[in-house]
Formats: sequence, structure tokens, C-alpha cells
Amino acid sequence: MEPLSHQGLPRLSWIDTLYSNFSYGADDYDGEGNEEQKGPPEGSETMPYIDESPTMSPQLSARSQGGDSISPTPPEGLAPGVEAGKGLEMRKLVLSGFLASEEIYINQLEALLLPMKPLKATATTSQPVLTIQQIETIFYKIQDIYEIHKEFYDNLCPKVQQWDSQVTMGHLFQKLASQLGVYKAFVDNYKVALETAEKCSQSNNQFQKISEELKVKGPKDSKDSHTSVTMEALLYKPIDRVTRSTLVLHDLLKHTPVDHPDYPLLQDALRISQNFLSSINEDIDPRRTAVTTPKGETRQLVKDGFLVEVSESSRKLRHVFLFTDVLLCAKLKKTSAGKHQQYDCKWYIPLADLVFPSPEESEASPQVHPFPDHELEDMKMKISALKSEIQKEKANKGQSRAIERLKKKMFENEFLLLLNSPTIPFRIHNRNGKSYVFLLSSDYERSEWREAIQKLQKKDLQAFVLSSVELQVLTGSCFKLRTVHNIPVTSNKDDDESPGLYGFLHVIVHSAKGFKQSANLYCTLEVDSFGYFVSKAKTRVFRDTTEPKWDEEFEIELEGSQSLRILCYEKCYDKTKVNKDNNEIVDKIMGKGQIQLDPQTVETKNWHTDVIEMNGIKVEFSMKFTSRDMSLKRTPSKKQTGVFGVKISVVTKRERSKVPYIVRQCVEEVEKRGIEEVGIYRISGVATDIQALKAVFDANNKDILLMLSDMDINAIAGTLKLYFRELPEPLLTDRLYPAFMEGIALSDPAAKENCMMHLLRSLPDPNLITFLFLLEHLKRVAEKEPINKMSLHNLATVFGPTLLRPSEVESKAHLTSAADIWSHDVMAQVQVLLYYLQHPPISFAELKRNTLYFSTDV
Repeated sequence: MEPLSHQGLPRLSWIDTLYSNFSYGADDYDGEGNEEQKGPPEGSETMPYIDESPTMSPQLSARSQGGDSISPTPPEGLAPGVEAGKGLEMRKLVLSGFLASEEIYINQLEALLLPMKPLKATATTSQPVLTIQQIETIFYKIQDIYEIHKEFYDNLCPKVQQWDSQVTMGHLFQKLASQLGVYKAFVDNYKVALETAEKCSQSNNQFQKISEELKVKGPKDSKDSHTSVTMEALLYKPIDRVTRSTLVLHDLLKHTPVDHPDYPLLQDALRISQNFLSSINEDIDPRRTAVTTPKGETRQLVKDGFLVEVSESSRKLRHVFLFTDVLLCAKLKKTSAGKHQQYDCKWYIPLADLVFPSPEESEASPQVHPFPDHELEDMKMKISALKSEIQKEKANKGQSRAIERLKKKMFENEFLLLLNSPTIPFRIHNRNGKSYVFLLSSDYERSEWREAIQKLQKKDLQAFVLSSVELQVLTGSCFKLRTVHNIPVTSNKDDDESPGLYGFLHVIVHSAKGFKQSANLYCTLEVDSFGYFVSKAKTRVFRDTTEPKWDEEFEIELEGSQSLRILCYEKCYDKTKVNKDNNEIVDKIMGKGQIQLDPQTVETKNWHTDVIEMNGIKVEFSMKFTSRDMSLKRTPSKKQTGVFGVKISVVTKRERSKVPYIVRQCVEEVEKRGIEEVGIYRISGVATDIQALKAVFDANNKDILLMLSDMDINAIAGTLKLYFRELPEPLLTDRLYPAFMEGIALSDPAAKENCMMHLLRSLPDPNLITFLFLLEHLKRVAEKEPINKMSLHNLATVFGPTLLRPSEVESKAHLTSAADIWSHDVMAQVQVLLYYLQHPPISFAELKRNTLYFSTDV
């Protein structure tokens, strides 16, 4: 958003604008880059500035070019000692400057109004660009504001041109101030107007083109006939203008004698303006989003956020700032208590010199020691356990010191997880030299950064080199300009923020439309957990179409999730696109969108259908949510002829087998063609395919083998997981669950070994034989970890909660919150399965033959 008027005034907190100062001189920065509040050096340029320090006194000190401070109460007479002639000249200078900026402001409003009439004309046709309601929302009160200022300008202009001591114009400013009610209406609608314009741009290419390049007439004496400005930037102009007008009133009062007829009128106008600014101070986001360079140029902050950079073969968390003409990578300096935090610039690239290397052009990512998956999972478990401990301390009204200690521990683990989990490379290159690599967890996020940079690069940008002073000024401004204040971890959330959803989200991706030409299309689904987004599911590729109809259902496990993202890709089959990195994604993003997972909307038994709009593409999907406590419930099958929901002992007896046929066939198929599939057992299979397989296994259909050979391998893996999940009781039984929990918690290795082996021996034979069969299969899958990325710990995380769960009675006794069941039970369930997976081979015969040194009651 363009926050500056023509005169270079920054977007400031309303009242702070009037009660603050800042000068850009090299002497105003100490060694740490902190601003020192002292007068500007001779000839330096000045502008208002917010000092956010708590010690700042609320007094007006915005400085003028001459270095004189402006007092909120104008001096008696004309500021004693100042000649009347000089005061008259100063008033003319102030008014001339304001009049010039008023002309530009009117031109900006005209440019904003220009597309309104044709848009209204098309609104009543069969192919409207926008609806009447959308037009009225976006352009609300602009026409009124334009007319007010046009009248003001037409009346003030001849007075300034025929300037003498008798000229009065206070009544014009008083009238302007009295019409601020129109601005109040504009401000109240401002955020809705912006959101509507943004949404319309995403869903309508024609409007997007209109809103990206509105032509603003240049001043009469300017060489530039027109400049291109975005609608978003122009919609901010009225807000910026009120602040500007109020500052001008201060300047005029300073140079107006108290006995001048204008004096009481200007004073009244200033009072009205200040009261107005106070009343709307809370209504608009007060963040300043731009900095003015020592050369008087505007450099606006467009986007910022925390990214992981690969630097010197290690991961570093950076705060990256995207300005209108430069990308700056910084890190927060360590500062002593009580001192303002500041950023240290690691590097910057002018956008004119920034390029994105294609996968085949770029070098492979610098070698970074990957963090083992099981350690990442351990961190998640620790975070969940700490979260539960904090909740318990709060419930028991524990000591604040103990809670702070737990929060600190939780933050440390979340920080490590945030640093070590991203794997998707985001490469940028400076034409004049070095390349840089960030690692992101989400392709959606990578696309957002790339698109934001490319949008800015469409403008006529010039290459440049920042002087040390310019770099200091820019880096020094980052702390106040930033929009992302905290590292995105849950420990930074306020207590009253939603904890997110824990359970299973069922999503059906139905179809998409709005593609201009046929392509090979698929969608991926991302959800957030532990502060970052991860890809959870992917549809099949629908080939050579403009209207793909997937109708695929996925079950996604949520761990404190608040948002669902859908990305639509065009599949790249070009073999010349070299994939130098396992995590590189060469497919083109056609569109992307995000929706909030509102618990009230999704926590119903019924499917909720919605449409998400992205760059003119509409994707239709449905979803429903099952909470963790509901997902614990196992419903035994009413018919005893099938295999799903039927006791394992009944199935093996009927089949005269030791391991159920469904388990043997799914394992055989996965080992035949899925053992090297990336994310096998972790990536969701298509729910409709899984239901189809469930039906043929239940019916004992003779076409089972043929169907298995044609089916997507993730659907087969999903069918196996579903079989174990739908058993009337878990494979490791309800009865033994408490003993497994106690056994895994033992500290002495010998005692743990005896207990865990005795518990296996206590299982019914069909359960034990099937468990050992599955165990050996999972070990074989983990042997291919370098290819399939599935470690023993990953597999234990997937299967642990399925094979070992508390009974409904047990879970109700312990369940205090949705998050608790994740932290308390799942951590132990995963550890139990991992213990057996890491154990040397266990045979059924040896288990039955061996005796224990001591008995363990179960």
C-alpha cells in the first residue's frame, strides 16, 4: 500500500504523527543503529517520525525544514521577534506547498473515480466485471471527498496567486474541517473496501488489470503527463491527506498573528481536525509502512516475515523485508535489557538485480545436515507435553515463575522445530554476484514471496548501491516498520487465541473451473501445525482439461490447525527440467487460496461445501471434521461376514489363516511397488479408492488382486491403516493398554525388556502373529528411508495411535482437552511401537518358549 502523499509524508499513527520528530542524518545513529533524539544537522532533510519508546513525552515536536519546532499552542502575537513581513512570506510558502500537493491529491481522486463509471455501466449487463454492491463498497465516499477538495482547491488557488497581507483563507480551512464527517464514513468502510478490492482482483482478471495500473495526471507544470499507481495505494490517499492537512494547520498558525482574522478560524479548524484524528486513531492500523530515504524517495515495506536461510552450511532464522525496490535480509541484534531492539543487515539485493534461477540453472542446495525425522517428532511430543503442563499449572493456579519456566522451555523446542523442519528451497540470485537459499515448509509461502517480488519488478526499477548511511537508515527503520512481530510459534500466542483443531479433517476436492486452456492439473492440501504449514494430501493429475473433476476424498490429521490451503498446479512433464534437489517443485502454481478452519463451521456431522477463488480459478471442495475423542470410538461391524470392524480372531478363524488376508495382500502390494514411494503410509490415499477397496475386501470379491494391482499405492497403504483403525478393539488390546503405558515408562532397560516382552506374550495369538508380521514389514519399509523418507520413528508416529489406543472408558477418565489426548497418549503410543521396531527381530516361537526372570501383572 502506498502510504505517502506527494510531499513524502509517511503513514503514521494518527496522533503520534503530530507529536514526534525524526531527522535523517548520519550523526543520529549510534553504533547499534539506534536513533538518537537530537536536532538535525545543518541542511538535513526532516520528516515526522514515531518514537515508540515508553519515555517519550506526548508533546508536539514535528520539525519543519528550517529546523524550527512547531508548538501545539502557537506563540503569542506572531511569535515575538519574528517580523510580520517574514510571517506573511512563510504563510504563502506553506500554502503554496500545500496547494501543489492538493492538486496532486485531486488528480489521484480523479484517477480513482475514472474506472467507476464504466464499471457501473457493465454491472447491469449479462457479463458484469463487478456487482453494484462491490462498486459501491470499493468507491464509497470517494466522489464526495473529491467534490469537497475540488471546491476547496478552486477557492484557495486564486487567493494564493494574488497574495497580500489582506488575503484571508481561514474560513476555507474551517469549512474543510467541518466536512470531516465524510472522511469518518470513508475510514469506517476503508478495510472492507480494501478486502473487497483484493477479493475482486483475485477472482476477476479484468478488474485486476484495472486496479494494478490507474493513470494519475501529473501537476500542470510537470514533465510527467501520467504516473501509474495501484488502486490499493490510491485508496489510502484520503487517510494520509487528513494527517497532512492537520500538520499544515499547525504551520499556518505558527506564522499567523493572533490578531489576524484567520487566527481564530484556523484554531477552530485545528481543534476539529485533532478531535477527528483522535476519534479514528483506533480505526486504522497505525503501523507506519514506509521510510523516506535521505534523497527524499519513498521506500515502502510491502512484505516481511521469518525465513530459514542456509548460510555457511547451517540453518539461520532471518527476518526478511521486501521493500518497493529492495529485498533486505536481517537478523535481530542481541540487546541489553531496556535498550531498543535493532536489526543487523546480513545482505540486500536491489529488485532490479534480483533473479530467480530455474531448477536446471541453479546449483544444488548447499549441504545442510538434515535433522532426523524422529528428532523432529520428539520435539513435537515435547511441545505438546509442555503445553499440557502449562494448562495444568494455570488450572491449578500455579506460580507464575513455574509457568514462565515451562513457556521458555516450550519456546526453545518450538524455535528448534521451526528452524529444522523446512525443506523446500527458495533460491534467489543477485545478477552481480551471490546466490542465496532459504528453506520453506510450504510451497504456498514460497509462491507468495515470489509473486510479491515479481509484481514489484514489473515497475521501472533502477539498480543502485546503498551508502553505509542509507543502509543504516533502512535497517534502523525495520524494527518500527515490521508487520510480523513474533516468531510464528504457538508459545507466542495470546492465551485467548484459538488453540486450533485436533482430530481428523475429511476433505473432498470436487472440481475446478476458470482455466483458459487445457492442462494437466492437480491440487495439494496444506494445513498448519506447530506454527508452520505442511503439505498433507495431493489429488491425481487430471490430464488435458480446462475443467478437472477429481471428486477425491482425503483424511487429514490436524494438530492444532487453524487454516486449510489449497494449491492448484499444472503438472510439468518436461524432462529437460532437471530436478537437482529432492525437495524441488518444478510444477507451475496456477492458483492458491486459504480458508480459516472455523470450529463452529466444521465441527458438524454434515459435510460443508465451499468454493475457494484463486486468480480467476474456482475450486469446489467439501469438508467435515471429527474430533480426537470422537475418532477414538470403534464401532464393531453388525455383520460378521466382512473383515472391517470384525474381531481379528473371528477373521483368522474364518479364513483359517494366521494373519488376515487383507493385511497380507496390502503388505505384499506395498513391498512390491510402494516401498520406495516418498511418504508411504504418511501421505493420504484417495478416500473413495480406499472405500472401494474396503468394499471388495468385505465382499471377498474375486477381483481383489486385479483391483489391487491397478490401485494407487497410497490408497492401498490407507486401506491397511483403516483396517487396523476399524478393529473393534486395537490390535494390542484395551485390556493391556495401561500395562503398555507403564512398561514404556520404566527407566531400567532390563526391567523394560522383561515387561515389554511379557506384554507381547500376553496378547491373543492372532493379534501377536499379525503384530509381528506388521513389525517386520515396517522395518523393511524403513530400510528404504533414504528414498521414501520414512524412518522407523515416522512409521511409529503413523501406526502407534492406530495399534494402541485407550478404551473409551479409559480415555474419558483421562481426557481434559483435545490437545491433552495428543500429548499424553500419542507420545507413549508412538514410543511403544518404536521400542518394538528398534528391537532385534522377535519371533513368535521364541516368545512362547522363553520365560521371564520375574512376572509382571497385567
